[in-house]
Amino acid sequence: MPSGRKLAAGVQTRREFLKAAGVGAAAMAMPRLLRAGEGPTAKPRRPNVVLVMTDDQGYGDLGCHGNKAIITPNLDKLHGESVRLTNFHVSPTCSPTRAALMTGRYCNRTGVWHTIMGRSLLRADEVTIADVFKTAGYATGLFGKWHLGDNYPFSPEHRGFDTVVRHGGGGIGQTPDYWGNDYFDDTYWHNGKCVKHSGYCTDVWFDEAMKFIESSARAGTPFFCYLPTNAPHSPYNVPPKYAEMYAGKSGVPNAQFYGMITNIDENMGRLVRKLDELGVADDTVLIFMTDNGTSAGFRGGAGFNAGMRGNKGSEYDGGHRVPCFIRCGRGQIGQPRDIGRLTSHIDILPTLAEFCGLKAPQHVKWDGMSLLPLLAGRDWGDRVIITDSQRLEQPVKWRKSAVMTDRWRLINGQELYDMNADPRQEKDVSGSHGKVVKKLRDEYDKWWADVSKRFDEYCRTVIGSDKANPVRLTCHDWHSKSVPWHQGMIRAGAYGHSLWAVEIASDGQYEFALRRWPEELDKPITAAIPGGNAVAAVKARLRIAGVDETKGVDKAAKAVTFKVNLKAGPAELRASFVNPKGTAFGAYYVYVRRIA
Repeated sequence: MPSGRKLAAGVQTRREFLKAAGVGAAAMAMPRLLRAGEGPTAKPRRPNVVLVMTDDQGYGDLGCHGNKAIITPNLDKLHGESVRLTNFHVSPTCSPTRAALMTGRYCNRTGVWHTIMGRSLLRADEVTIADVFKTAGYATGLFGKWHLGDNYPFSPEHRGFDTVVRHGGGGIGQTPDYWGNDYFDDTYWHNGKCVKHSGYCTDVWFDEAMKFIESSARAGTPFFCYLPTNAPHSPYNVPPKYAEMYAGKSGVPNAQFYGMITNIDENMGRLVRKLDELGVADDTVLIFMTDNGTSAGFRGGAGFNAGMRGNKGSEYDGGHRVPCFIRCGRGQIGQPRDIGRLTSHIDILPTLAEFCGLKAPQHVKWDGMSLLPLLAGRDWGDRVIITDSQRLEQPVKWRKSAVMTDRWRLINGQELYDMNADPRQEKDVSGSHGKVVKKLRDEYDKWWADVSKRFDEYCRTVIGSDKANPVRLTCHDWHSKSVPWHQGMIRAGAYGHSLWAVEIASDGQYEFALRRWPEELDKPITAAIPGGNAVAAVKARLRIAGVDETKGVDKAAKAVTFKVNLKAGPAELRASFVNPKGTAFGAYYVYVRRIA
Protein backbone atom coordinates (compact mmCIF):
# COMPACT_ATOMS: atom_id res chain seq x y z
CA MET A 1 0.00 0.00 0.00
CA PRO A 2 1.21 3.56 -0.65
CA SER A 3 2.90 5.11 2.33
CA GLY A 4 2.18 8.36 4.12
CA ARG A 5 5.80 8.96 5.10
CA LYS A 6 6.69 11.17 2.15
CA LEU A 7 3.63 13.29 2.74
CA ALA A 8 4.66 13.99 6.32
CA ALA A 9 8.05 15.20 5.10
CA GLY A 10 6.57 17.16 2.21
CA VAL A 11 4.15 19.09 4.38
CA GLN A 12 7.09 21.12 5.61
CA THR A 13 7.43 22.71 2.16
CA ARG A 14 4.14 24.56 2.49
CA ARG A 15 4.60 25.19 6.21
CA GLU A 16 8.06 26.60 5.68
CA PHE A 17 6.77 28.93 2.98
CA LEU A 18 3.95 30.22 5.16
CA LYS A 19 6.27 30.66 8.13
CA ALA A 20 9.03 32.36 6.15
CA ALA A 21 6.73 34.64 4.20
CA GLY A 22 4.42 35.63 7.04
CA VAL A 23 1.14 37.45 6.56
CA GLY A 24 1.84 40.90 5.21
CA ALA A 25 5.46 40.08 4.38
CA ALA A 26 7.46 43.12 3.35
CA ALA A 27 9.86 41.31 1.03
CA MET A 28 7.88 41.91 -2.16
CA ALA A 29 8.76 43.16 -5.61
CA MET A 30 7.31 46.43 -6.93
CA PRO A 31 3.62 46.12 -7.82
CA ARG A 32 2.59 47.60 -11.13
CA LEU A 33 -0.43 49.75 -10.31
CA LEU A 34 -0.48 53.29 -8.93
CA ARG A 35 -3.43 55.21 -7.57
CA ALA A 36 -4.88 57.75 -9.98
CA GLY A 37 -2.98 61.02 -9.84
CA GLU A 38 -0.02 59.67 -7.89
CA GLY A 39 3.50 60.23 -9.03
CA PRO A 40 6.36 57.77 -9.40
CA THR A 41 7.57 58.33 -5.83
CA ALA A 42 4.19 57.48 -4.28
CA LYS A 43 3.65 54.22 -2.50
CA PRO A 44 2.32 51.68 -5.04
CA ARG A 45 -1.11 50.17 -4.60
CA ARG A 46 -1.18 46.42 -4.94
CA PRO A 47 -3.52 45.21 -7.68
CA ASN A 48 -6.67 43.33 -6.78
CA VAL A 49 -7.40 40.13 -8.67
CA VAL A 50 -10.75 38.59 -9.59
CA LEU A 51 -10.42 35.20 -11.26
CA VAL A 52 -13.65 33.77 -12.70
CA MET A 53 -13.65 30.21 -14.03
CA THR A 54 -16.79 28.51 -15.30
CA ASP A 55 -17.30 24.75 -15.41
CA ASP A 56 -17.63 22.80 -18.69
CA GLN A 57 -18.04 25.89 -20.88
CA GLY A 58 -15.99 25.50 -24.03
CA TYR A 59 -14.22 27.94 -26.35
CA GLY A 60 -17.18 27.90 -28.72
CA ASP A 61 -19.79 28.64 -26.05
CA LEU A 62 -19.48 32.41 -26.47
CA GLY A 63 -20.91 34.85 -28.97
CA CYS A 64 -17.58 36.65 -29.34
CA HIS A 65 -16.03 33.39 -30.59
CA GLY A 66 -18.52 33.03 -33.41
CA ASN A 67 -21.45 31.23 -31.77
CA LYS A 68 -24.48 32.83 -33.40
CA ALA A 69 -27.05 31.12 -31.15
CA ILE A 70 -25.78 31.91 -27.65
CA ILE A 71 -26.55 35.17 -25.81
CA THR A 72 -23.45 36.47 -23.96
CA PRO A 73 -23.34 40.28 -24.35
CA ASN A 74 -21.39 40.98 -21.15
CA LEU A 75 -18.70 38.42 -21.84
CA ASP A 76 -18.54 39.63 -25.44
CA LYS A 77 -17.93 43.15 -24.11
CA LEU A 78 -15.26 41.89 -21.71
CA HIS A 79 -13.65 40.10 -24.65
CA GLY A 80 -13.42 43.45 -26.45
CA GLU A 81 -11.76 45.09 -23.43
CA SER A 82 -9.24 42.34 -22.71
CA VAL A 83 -6.05 40.75 -23.84
CA ARG A 84 -7.28 37.44 -25.24
CA LEU A 85 -5.09 34.34 -25.02
CA THR A 86 -6.41 32.46 -28.04
CA ASN A 87 -4.11 29.45 -27.71
CA PHE A 88 -4.67 28.90 -23.98
CA HIS A 89 -4.87 25.35 -22.64
CA VAL A 90 -6.03 23.65 -19.46
CA SER A 91 -6.59 20.03 -18.46
CA PRO A 92 -9.46 18.14 -20.13
CA THR A 93 -11.46 17.72 -16.89
CA CYS A 94 -12.40 19.54 -13.68
CA SER A 95 -10.10 18.76 -10.74
CA PRO A 96 -6.88 18.52 -12.77
CA THR A 97 -7.40 22.01 -14.16
CA ARG A 98 -8.12 23.37 -10.69
CA ALA A 99 -5.00 21.77 -9.21
CA ALA A 100 -2.77 23.23 -11.93
CA LEU A 101 -4.41 26.66 -11.66
CA MET A 102 -4.03 26.73 -7.87
CA THR A 103 -0.37 25.70 -7.88
CA GLY A 104 1.20 26.73 -11.19
CA ARG A 105 2.28 23.10 -11.49
CA TYR A 106 1.24 20.16 -13.64
CA CYS A 107 -1.72 18.48 -11.98
CA ASN A 108 -0.15 15.02 -12.18
CA ARG A 109 2.65 16.00 -9.81
CA THR A 110 0.16 17.46 -7.29
CA GLY A 111 -1.73 14.20 -6.73
CA VAL A 112 -4.71 15.25 -8.86
CA TRP A 113 -5.38 13.33 -12.05
CA HIS A 114 -9.00 12.28 -11.56
CA THR A 115 -12.22 13.81 -10.23
CA ILE A 116 -12.97 10.99 -7.71
CA MET A 117 -11.21 7.94 -6.13
CA GLY A 118 -9.16 10.09 -3.75
CA ARG A 119 -7.30 11.34 -6.80
CA SER A 120 -8.91 14.77 -6.72
CA LEU A 121 -7.20 15.66 -3.41
CA LEU A 122 -4.52 18.34 -3.70
CA ARG A 123 -1.35 17.25 -1.91
CA ALA A 124 -1.03 18.84 1.51
CA ASP A 125 2.46 20.15 0.77
CA GLU A 126 1.45 22.12 -2.34
CA VAL A 127 1.56 25.91 -2.01
CA THR A 128 -1.61 27.41 -3.45
CA ILE A 129 -2.25 30.71 -5.16
CA ALA A 130 -4.29 31.69 -2.09
CA ASP A 131 -1.30 30.97 0.15
CA VAL A 132 0.85 33.26 -1.99
CA PHE A 133 -1.67 36.11 -1.94
CA LYS A 134 -2.51 35.71 1.74
CA THR A 135 1.11 35.86 2.88
CA ALA A 136 1.38 39.16 0.98
CA GLY A 137 -1.45 40.65 3.06
CA TYR A 138 -4.30 40.11 0.62
CA ALA A 139 -7.81 39.14 1.64
CA THR A 140 -8.57 35.85 -0.09
CA GLY A 141 -11.97 34.41 -0.96
CA LEU A 142 -13.44 31.46 -2.84
CA PHE A 143 -17.04 31.25 -4.01
CA GLY A 144 -18.39 28.19 -5.82
CA LYS A 145 -16.65 24.98 -6.80
CA TRP A 146 -13.40 23.80 -5.20
CA HIS A 147 -13.21 20.07 -6.10
CA LEU A 148 -9.78 19.50 -4.57
CA GLY A 149 -10.90 17.88 -1.32
CA ASP A 150 -13.62 18.49 1.26
CA ASN A 151 -11.69 17.61 4.43
CA TYR A 152 -8.57 18.74 6.25
CA PRO A 153 -5.92 19.30 4.98
CA PHE A 154 -7.37 19.60 1.49
CA SER A 155 -10.39 21.89 1.85
CA PRO A 156 -10.04 25.54 0.79
CA GLU A 157 -10.56 26.74 4.34
CA HIS A 158 -7.18 25.13 5.06
CA ARG A 159 -5.44 26.15 1.82
CA GLY A 160 -5.13 29.91 2.18
CA PHE A 161 -8.67 31.17 1.70
CA ASP A 162 -10.04 33.49 4.40
CA THR A 163 -13.64 33.49 3.18
CA VAL A 164 -15.21 30.44 1.56
CA VAL A 165 -18.72 29.73 0.30
CA ARG A 166 -18.80 26.44 -1.61
CA HIS A 167 -20.67 23.28 -2.40
CA GLY A 168 -19.18 19.82 -1.79
CA GLY A 169 -17.40 17.51 -4.21
CA GLY A 170 -17.27 18.16 -7.93
CA GLY A 171 -20.80 19.42 -8.33
CA ILE A 172 -24.08 20.17 -6.64
CA GLY A 173 -25.83 16.86 -5.95
CA GLN A 174 -22.64 14.82 -5.80
CA THR A 175 -21.98 12.57 -2.81
CA PRO A 176 -19.96 15.06 -0.67
CA ASP A 177 -22.50 17.83 -1.24
CA TYR A 178 -25.17 18.69 1.31
CA TRP A 179 -27.95 16.17 0.73
CA GLY A 180 -30.74 17.30 -1.57
CA ASN A 181 -29.08 20.39 -3.07
CA ASP A 182 -30.48 21.02 -6.55
CA TYR A 183 -29.11 24.49 -7.54
CA PHE A 184 -32.02 26.38 -5.93
CA ASP A 185 -32.13 27.62 -2.29
CA ASP A 186 -29.34 25.22 -1.33
CA THR A 187 -27.18 24.70 1.74
CA TYR A 188 -23.48 25.44 1.26
CA TRP A 189 -20.36 25.37 3.42
CA HIS A 190 -19.72 28.93 4.56
CA ASN A 191 -16.33 29.04 6.27
CA GLY A 192 -16.75 25.40 7.22
CA LYS A 193 -20.32 25.60 8.53
CA CYS A 194 -23.48 24.56 6.69
CA VAL A 195 -25.60 27.62 5.89
CA LYS A 196 -28.79 27.68 3.84
CA HIS A 197 -28.81 30.29 1.05
CA SER A 198 -31.67 31.68 -1.01
CA GLY A 199 -31.55 31.83 -4.80
CA TYR A 200 -29.98 30.12 -7.79
CA CYS A 201 -26.46 28.82 -7.19
CA THR A 202 -24.64 31.02 -9.71
CA ASP A 203 -26.43 34.11 -8.40
CA VAL A 204 -25.39 33.13 -4.86
CA TRP A 205 -21.71 32.73 -5.80
CA PHE A 206 -21.63 36.17 -7.41
CA ASP A 207 -23.60 37.75 -4.55
CA GLU A 208 -21.18 36.39 -1.97
CA ALA A 209 -18.14 37.30 -4.06
CA MET A 210 -19.36 40.87 -4.42
CA LYS A 211 -19.94 41.13 -0.67
CA PHE A 212 -16.35 40.01 -0.15
CA ILE A 213 -15.03 42.45 -2.76
CA GLU A 214 -16.99 45.36 -1.29
CA SER A 215 -15.90 44.58 2.27
CA SER A 216 -12.26 44.35 1.21
CA ALA A 217 -12.39 47.49 -0.91
CA ARG A 218 -14.03 49.56 1.84
CA ALA A 219 -11.37 48.35 4.29
CA GLY A 220 -8.62 49.34 1.85
CA THR A 221 -7.35 45.75 1.73
CA PRO A 222 -6.17 44.29 -1.58
CA PHE A 223 -8.10 41.16 -2.47
CA PHE A 224 -7.81 37.95 -4.43
CA CYS A 225 -11.28 36.70 -5.33
CA TYR A 226 -11.53 33.23 -6.90
CA LEU A 227 -14.99 32.69 -8.38
CA PRO A 228 -15.24 29.19 -9.92
CA THR A 229 -18.87 28.54 -10.80
CA ASN A 230 -20.28 25.01 -10.96
CA ALA A 231 -22.44 26.07 -13.93
CA PRO A 232 -22.84 25.08 -16.68
CA HIS A 233 -21.83 21.62 -15.38
CA SER A 234 -24.55 18.97 -15.29
CA PRO A 235 -27.22 18.51 -14.08
CA TYR A 236 -28.48 21.24 -16.37
CA ASN A 237 -30.74 23.02 -13.89
CA VAL A 238 -31.52 26.67 -14.54
CA PRO A 239 -34.38 29.10 -13.89
CA PRO A 240 -36.96 28.46 -16.63
CA LYS A 241 -36.68 31.92 -18.22
CA TYR A 242 -33.11 31.17 -19.33
CA ALA A 243 -33.92 27.83 -20.92
CA GLU A 244 -36.95 29.39 -22.63
CA MET A 245 -34.62 31.78 -24.47
CA TYR A 246 -33.29 28.80 -26.40
CA ALA A 247 -36.24 26.42 -26.58
CA GLY A 248 -36.67 25.21 -30.16
CA LYS A 249 -33.88 27.50 -31.40
CA SER A 250 -31.90 26.17 -34.36
CA GLY A 251 -28.31 25.19 -33.63
CA VAL A 252 -28.83 24.80 -29.87
CA PRO A 253 -27.92 21.28 -28.70
CA ASN A 254 -29.07 21.89 -25.09
CA ALA A 255 -31.32 24.80 -24.14
CA GLN A 256 -30.63 24.46 -20.40
CA PHE A 257 -26.86 24.43 -20.91
CA TYR A 258 -26.98 27.60 -23.00
CA GLY A 259 -29.36 29.14 -20.49
CA MET A 260 -26.90 28.50 -17.68
CA ILE A 261 -24.23 30.35 -19.64
CA THR A 262 -26.52 33.32 -20.27
CA ASN A 263 -27.19 33.46 -16.52
CA ILE A 264 -23.43 33.49 -15.92
CA ASP A 265 -23.13 36.29 -18.47
CA GLU A 266 -25.71 38.40 -16.61
CA ASN A 267 -23.78 37.86 -13.38
CA MET A 268 -20.54 38.90 -15.08
CA GLY A 269 -22.27 42.13 -15.98
CA ARG A 270 -23.26 42.63 -12.33
CA LEU A 271 -19.69 41.94 -11.22
CA VAL A 272 -18.17 44.45 -13.62
CA ARG A 273 -20.67 47.11 -12.55
CA LYS A 274 -19.84 46.45 -8.89
CA LEU A 275 -16.11 46.99 -9.55
CA ASP A 276 -16.99 50.26 -11.27
CA GLU A 277 -19.32 51.37 -8.45
CA LEU A 278 -16.64 50.69 -5.84
CA GLY A 279 -14.05 52.61 -7.84
CA VAL A 280 -11.64 49.67 -7.97
CA ALA A 281 -11.99 48.58 -11.59
CA ASP A 282 -8.78 50.30 -12.67
CA ASP A 283 -6.88 48.65 -9.82
CA THR A 284 -8.24 45.17 -10.50
CA VAL A 285 -7.04 42.42 -12.78
CA LEU A 286 -10.15 40.60 -14.03
CA ILE A 287 -9.62 37.17 -15.58
CA PHE A 288 -12.28 35.04 -17.23
CA MET A 289 -11.52 31.44 -18.22
CA THR A 290 -13.10 28.00 -18.22
CA ASP A 291 -11.92 24.64 -16.89
CA ASN A 292 -12.12 22.38 -19.95
CA GLY A 293 -13.84 21.92 -23.29
CA THR A 294 -17.59 22.05 -23.70
CA SER A 295 -19.72 19.30 -22.20
CA ALA A 296 -23.00 20.05 -23.98
CA GLY A 297 -22.43 22.90 -26.42
CA PHE A 298 -21.50 20.60 -29.28
CA ARG A 299 -23.08 17.18 -29.72
CA GLY A 300 -23.48 14.97 -32.75
CA GLY A 301 -22.60 17.79 -35.10
CA ALA A 302 -25.14 20.15 -33.48
CA GLY A 303 -23.95 23.35 -31.86
CA PHE A 304 -20.69 25.22 -32.26
CA ASN A 305 -17.16 24.18 -31.32
CA ALA A 306 -15.09 26.91 -33.00
CA GLY A 307 -13.78 24.46 -35.57
CA MET A 308 -12.07 22.22 -33.03
CA ARG A 309 -12.01 18.45 -32.69
CA GLY A 310 -13.21 16.92 -29.41
CA ASN A 311 -14.94 18.22 -26.31
CA LYS A 312 -14.63 17.76 -22.53
CA GLY A 313 -12.25 14.92 -21.68
CA SER A 314 -10.61 14.81 -25.10
CA GLU A 315 -6.89 14.96 -25.79
CA TYR A 316 -7.66 16.95 -28.95
CA ASP A 317 -7.85 20.74 -28.73
CA GLY A 318 -11.61 20.78 -28.21
CA GLY A 319 -11.01 19.14 -24.84
CA HIS A 320 -8.53 21.65 -23.42
CA ARG A 321 -8.25 24.84 -25.47
CA VAL A 322 -10.46 27.36 -23.67
CA PRO A 323 -11.13 31.10 -23.43
CA CYS A 324 -8.88 33.29 -21.33
CA PHE A 325 -9.60 37.03 -21.15
CA ILE A 326 -7.41 39.32 -19.03
CA ARG A 327 -8.61 42.86 -18.39
CA CYS A 328 -6.43 45.26 -16.47
CA GLY A 329 -7.08 48.94 -15.82
CA ARG A 330 -4.81 51.77 -16.95
CA GLY A 331 -3.38 49.76 -19.84
CA GLN A 332 -0.60 48.04 -17.87
CA ILE A 333 -0.76 45.03 -20.19
CA GLY A 334 -1.35 46.98 -23.39
CA GLN A 335 -4.35 47.44 -25.61
CA PRO A 336 -7.03 44.77 -26.07
CA ARG A 337 -5.76 42.25 -28.58
CA ASP A 338 -5.41 38.57 -29.43
CA ILE A 339 -2.25 36.72 -28.44
CA GLY A 340 -1.94 33.40 -30.24
CA ARG A 341 1.19 32.01 -28.62
CA LEU A 342 0.91 28.79 -26.59
CA THR A 343 -0.11 29.49 -22.98
CA SER A 344 -1.64 27.49 -20.18
CA HIS A 345 -3.36 27.41 -16.79
CA ILE A 346 -0.01 26.73 -15.13
CA ASP A 347 1.05 30.25 -16.22
CA ILE A 348 -1.61 32.13 -14.24
CA LEU A 349 0.03 31.94 -10.80
CA PRO A 350 3.55 32.90 -11.97
CA THR A 351 2.07 35.78 -13.98
CA LEU A 352 -0.01 37.17 -11.12
CA ALA A 353 2.83 36.73 -8.65
CA GLU A 354 5.17 38.84 -10.79
CA PHE A 355 2.54 41.41 -11.71
CA CYS A 356 1.34 41.91 -8.14
CA GLY A 357 4.81 41.76 -6.62
CA LEU A 358 4.21 38.67 -4.51
CA LYS A 359 6.86 36.60 -2.79
CA ALA A 360 7.22 33.23 -4.51
CA PRO A 361 7.92 30.05 -2.53
CA GLN A 362 11.64 29.31 -2.65
CA HIS A 363 11.43 25.53 -2.57
CA VAL A 364 8.69 25.06 -5.14
CA LYS A 365 9.33 24.90 -8.88
CA TRP A 366 6.48 26.29 -10.92
CA ASP A 367 5.94 24.52 -14.22
CA GLY A 368 4.31 27.62 -15.67
CA MET A 369 5.92 30.85 -16.83
CA SER A 370 5.08 34.47 -16.18
CA LEU A 371 3.31 35.87 -19.22
CA LEU A 372 4.52 39.43 -18.62
CA PRO A 373 7.31 39.24 -21.23
CA LEU A 374 4.78 37.95 -23.75
CA LEU A 375 2.31 40.69 -22.83
CA ALA A 376 5.09 43.25 -23.22
CA GLY A 377 5.78 42.01 -26.76
CA ARG A 378 9.22 40.62 -26.00
CA ASP A 379 10.63 37.52 -27.70
CA TRP A 380 8.93 34.50 -26.16
CA GLY A 381 10.65 31.61 -27.89
CA ASP A 382 9.15 28.17 -28.39
CA ARG A 383 7.92 26.03 -25.50
CA VAL A 384 6.36 22.63 -24.87
CA ILE A 385 3.24 22.16 -22.75
CA ILE A 386 1.75 18.75 -21.94
CA THR A 387 -1.78 17.88 -20.89
CA ASP A 388 -3.57 14.58 -20.44
CA SER A 389 -6.75 12.97 -19.14
CA GLN A 390 -6.14 10.01 -16.84
CA ARG A 391 -9.30 9.41 -14.78
CA LEU A 392 -7.81 6.25 -13.27
CA GLU A 393 -6.56 5.16 -9.86
CA GLN A 394 -3.01 5.02 -11.25
CA PRO A 395 -1.89 7.05 -14.29
CA VAL A 396 -0.95 5.24 -17.51
CA LYS A 397 1.84 6.60 -19.67
CA TRP A 398 0.69 8.26 -22.91
CA ARG A 399 -2.99 7.88 -21.99
CA LYS A 400 -5.12 10.57 -23.70
CA SER A 401 -2.15 12.91 -23.88
CA ALA A 402 -1.27 15.95 -25.94
CA VAL A 403 2.28 17.28 -26.30
CA MET A 404 1.94 20.82 -27.62
CA THR A 405 4.04 23.52 -29.21
CA ASP A 406 2.84 26.62 -31.03
CA ARG A 407 2.75 24.63 -34.25
CA TRP A 408 2.46 20.94 -33.33
CA ARG A 409 0.24 18.55 -31.40
CA LEU A 410 1.48 15.03 -30.65
CA ILE A 411 -1.55 13.00 -29.59
CA ASN A 412 -1.19 9.82 -27.52
CA GLY A 413 2.45 9.61 -28.60
CA GLN A 414 1.41 8.54 -32.10
CA GLU A 415 -0.61 11.09 -34.09
CA LEU A 416 0.94 14.39 -35.18
CA TYR A 417 -0.98 17.46 -36.33
CA ASP A 418 0.31 20.68 -37.87
CA MET A 419 -1.93 23.28 -36.25
CA ASN A 420 -0.93 26.00 -38.73
CA ALA A 421 -2.19 23.96 -41.67
CA ASP A 422 -4.77 21.78 -39.91
CA PRO A 423 -6.36 23.41 -36.83
CA ARG A 424 -9.23 20.87 -36.98
CA GLN A 425 -6.71 18.06 -36.42
CA GLU A 426 -7.98 15.98 -39.31
CA LYS A 427 -4.74 14.90 -41.02
CA ASP A 428 -2.15 12.86 -39.13
CA VAL A 429 1.28 13.83 -40.53
CA SER A 430 3.41 11.72 -38.20
CA GLY A 431 4.68 9.62 -41.12
CA SER A 432 6.29 12.60 -42.82
CA HIS A 433 7.67 14.37 -39.74
CA GLY A 434 9.52 11.66 -37.85
CA LYS A 435 12.02 14.08 -36.30
CA VAL A 436 9.24 16.17 -34.80
CA VAL A 437 7.56 13.06 -33.40
CA LYS A 438 10.82 11.92 -31.82
CA LYS A 439 11.51 15.33 -30.31
CA LEU A 440 8.06 15.57 -28.77
CA ARG A 441 8.16 11.98 -27.53
CA ASP A 442 11.47 12.76 -25.86
CA GLU A 443 9.91 15.82 -24.20
CA TYR A 444 7.07 13.68 -22.92
CA ASP A 445 9.44 11.03 -21.59
CA LYS A 446 11.31 13.65 -19.56
CA TRP A 447 8.05 15.13 -18.32
CA TRP A 448 6.65 11.74 -17.31
CA ALA A 449 9.81 10.77 -15.44
CA ASP A 450 9.51 14.02 -13.49
CA VAL A 451 5.78 14.20 -12.67
CA SER A 452 5.44 10.47 -11.89
CA LYS A 453 7.80 10.42 -8.91
CA ARG A 454 5.00 10.38 -6.34
CA PHE A 455 2.33 8.41 -8.19
CA ASP A 456 2.56 5.62 -5.59
CA GLU A 457 1.55 7.96 -2.73
CA TYR A 458 -1.90 8.49 -1.32
CA CYS A 459 -3.15 11.94 -0.38
CA ARG A 460 -4.38 11.15 3.12
CA THR A 461 -7.30 12.78 4.90
CA VAL A 462 -6.28 13.61 8.46
CA ILE A 463 -8.55 12.32 11.24
CA GLY A 464 -8.34 13.41 14.87
CA SER A 465 -6.67 16.75 14.25
CA ASP A 466 -7.57 19.71 16.45
CA LYS A 467 -8.00 21.65 13.20
CA ALA A 468 -10.86 19.41 12.03
CA ASN A 469 -12.66 17.15 14.46
CA PRO A 470 -14.99 15.46 13.62
CA VAL A 471 -14.41 14.54 9.98
CA ARG A 472 -17.07 13.48 7.47
CA LEU A 473 -15.76 10.94 4.97
CA THR A 474 -17.74 10.08 1.84
CA CYS A 475 -17.46 7.35 -0.76
CA HIS A 476 -16.54 9.99 -3.35
CA ASP A 477 -12.95 9.51 -2.11
CA TRP A 478 -12.83 5.69 -2.06
CA HIS A 479 -9.82 4.13 -3.71
CA SER A 480 -12.04 1.64 -5.49
CA LYS A 481 -13.08 0.57 -8.98
CA SER A 482 -16.73 1.31 -8.17
CA VAL A 483 -17.23 4.73 -6.61
CA PRO A 484 -20.74 6.08 -5.88
CA TRP A 485 -19.81 9.68 -6.60
CA HIS A 486 -23.35 11.04 -6.96
CA GLN A 487 -26.26 11.16 -4.50
CA GLY A 488 -28.42 9.39 -7.08
CA MET A 489 -26.14 6.36 -6.76
CA ILE A 490 -26.55 6.40 -2.98
CA ARG A 491 -30.31 6.64 -3.42
CA ALA A 492 -30.25 3.63 -5.76
CA GLY A 493 -28.08 1.59 -3.41
CA ALA A 494 -25.05 1.15 -5.66
CA TYR A 495 -22.55 -1.24 -4.11
CA GLY A 496 -18.78 -0.96 -3.94
CA HIS A 497 -15.79 -1.69 -1.72
CA SER A 498 -14.51 1.09 0.49
CA LEU A 499 -10.95 2.18 1.11
CA TRP A 500 -10.09 5.60 2.47
CA ALA A 501 -6.46 6.65 2.85
CA VAL A 502 -6.18 8.47 6.17
CA GLU A 503 -3.59 9.87 8.53
CA ILE A 504 -4.31 9.38 12.24
CA ALA A 505 -3.25 12.68 13.78
CA SER A 506 -2.48 11.45 17.29
CA ASP A 507 -2.80 8.53 19.64
CA GLY A 508 -6.21 8.32 21.23
CA GLN A 509 -9.71 6.92 21.25
CA TYR A 510 -11.70 7.40 18.08
CA GLU A 511 -15.39 7.03 17.30
CA PHE A 512 -16.48 5.85 13.84
CA ALA A 513 -20.14 6.18 12.86
CA LEU A 514 -20.98 4.17 9.74
CA ARG A 515 -23.96 5.40 7.73
CA ARG A 516 -25.73 4.83 4.47
CA TRP A 517 -27.41 8.26 4.59
CA PRO A 518 -25.73 11.49 5.74
CA GLU A 519 -26.58 13.00 9.10
CA GLU A 520 -28.67 15.78 7.60
CA LEU A 521 -31.05 13.23 6.05
CA ASP A 522 -31.45 11.36 9.35
CA LYS A 523 -32.75 8.07 7.92
CA PRO A 524 -32.19 4.44 8.98
CA ILE A 525 -29.46 2.49 7.22
CA THR A 526 -31.90 0.00 5.71
CA ALA A 527 -34.60 2.54 4.76
CA ALA A 528 -35.51 3.64 1.27
CA ILE A 529 -36.36 7.24 0.42
CA PRO A 530 -38.61 8.40 -2.45
CA GLY A 531 -37.08 7.44 -5.78
CA GLY A 532 -34.59 5.08 -4.16
CA ASN A 533 -34.07 1.53 -2.95
CA ALA A 534 -33.74 -0.05 0.46
CA VAL A 535 -30.59 -2.03 1.24
CA ALA A 536 -30.40 -5.15 3.35
CA ALA A 537 -27.72 -4.72 5.99
CA VAL A 538 -27.40 -7.10 8.93
CA LYS A 539 -23.81 -6.39 9.98
CA ALA A 540 -21.36 -3.50 10.00
CA ARG A 541 -17.60 -3.96 9.89
CA LEU A 542 -14.75 -1.54 10.64
CA ARG A 543 -11.11 -2.18 9.74
CA ILE A 544 -8.29 0.27 10.40
CA ALA A 545 -4.69 0.04 11.69
CA GLY A 546 -4.98 -3.55 12.93
CA VAL A 547 -8.52 -3.10 14.28
CA ASP A 548 -11.18 -5.40 12.81
CA GLU A 549 -14.57 -5.23 14.52
CA THR A 550 -18.08 -6.28 13.50
CA LYS A 551 -21.48 -5.33 14.94
CA GLY A 552 -25.06 -6.13 14.10
CA VAL A 553 -27.34 -3.61 12.37
CA ASP A 554 -30.70 -2.89 13.96
CA LYS A 555 -33.45 -2.11 11.43
CA ALA A 556 -34.09 1.27 13.06
CA ALA A 557 -30.40 2.19 13.34
CA LYS A 558 -29.30 5.32 11.51
CA ALA A 559 -25.65 4.58 12.24
CA VAL A 560 -23.48 1.83 13.67
CA THR A 561 -20.84 3.28 15.98
CA PHE A 562 -17.45 1.83 16.91
CA LYS A 563 -15.07 3.18 19.56
CA VAL A 564 -11.48 2.08 19.10
CA ASN A 565 -8.00 3.04 20.31
CA LEU A 566 -5.57 4.04 17.56
CA LYS A 567 -1.93 5.04 17.25
CA ALA A 568 -0.84 8.03 15.18
CA GLY A 569 0.28 7.37 11.63
CA PRO A 570 -0.90 6.52 8.11
CA ALA A 571 -3.68 3.94 7.78
CA GLU A 572 -6.20 2.48 5.36
CA LEU A 573 -9.80 2.65 6.54
CA ARG A 574 -12.41 0.15 5.39
CA ALA A 575 -15.97 0.52 6.62
CA SER A 576 -18.73 -1.67 5.25
CA PHE A 577 -22.15 -3.20 5.69
CA VAL A 578 -22.90 -6.88 5.05
CA ASN A 579 -26.19 -8.16 3.62
CA PRO A 580 -27.89 -11.48 4.58
CA LYS A 581 -26.05 -13.29 1.76
CA GLY A 582 -22.69 -12.25 3.19
CA THR A 583 -21.95 -9.67 0.49
CA ALA A 584 -20.15 -6.58 1.77
CA PHE A 585 -20.64 -3.08 0.46
CA GLY A 586 -19.02 0.11 1.63
CA ALA A 587 -20.57 2.57 4.05
CA TYR A 588 -21.16 5.65 1.95
CA TYR A 589 -20.64 8.04 4.87
CA VAL A 590 -18.37 7.64 7.88
CA TYR A 591 -18.18 10.27 10.61
CA VAL A 592 -14.91 10.11 12.55
CA ARG A 593 -14.27 11.84 15.86
CA ARG A 594 -11.34 11.70 18.26
CA ILE A 595 -12.94 11.55 21.70
CA ALA A 596 -9.97 11.08 24.01
